[in-house]
Parts: sequence; structure tokens; C-alpha cells
Amino acid sequence: MTRSDIAELRYAVNQLRQSIGALRTHYGDAKTVRRLENDLDRLVIDADEFEQSPPPEVSQRAQETIYVPDSKSDEAAWMGAQDEGLGFHSRPRTK
Repeated sequence: MTRSDIAELRYAVNQLRQSIGALRTHYGDAKTVRRLENDLDRLVIDADEFEQSPPPEVSQRAQETIYVPDSKSDEAAWMGAQDEGLGFHSRPRTK
């Protein structure tokens, strides 16, 4: 995680802190507000821990490209299949 990623995380946490503060102002000491504050505290602890000792990065492996041929498929493979989501369920299948 780069320094800018960490700065962005800190910014998001501060935005969340302000939003929870507004909720506390509006709803007082409600149970759900206390839980949100608890979650925020845990998030701050985790962000601090992540910044101090980040875990090893996972290497990205290249995704395998799957090629689908342009040739016409065997229509017999689809006979008897339902056209879900296409409408006209009672209409016979056309070729």
C-alpha cells in the first residue's frame, strides 16, 4: 500500500468519524450509534497496525484469457432448454 493509499484511508476514516459524530448529535447515545463508534475505533486500530507493519503484498498473476470461437454452435445442445428471462415462455422455440 502506497503512502497515498494510506492517506486516502485516513481521509475516509476521518469522514466516517464526522458522519458518526453527526449521527450522535441527531440520535444521542443510541445503541446503534455506540456500535458504529466501536467499529470506528476498531478500524482506526487496524489502520494504525497496517501502517506500522503492513502484511506482505500478494503478487498478481496474469488472468488466463478464454477464447470463444465465432463458429455456430450445435443447436441440438439447446433443445429443451428454457429461455428464462427472454419472455414468451409458452411460445415454441424458433430456429
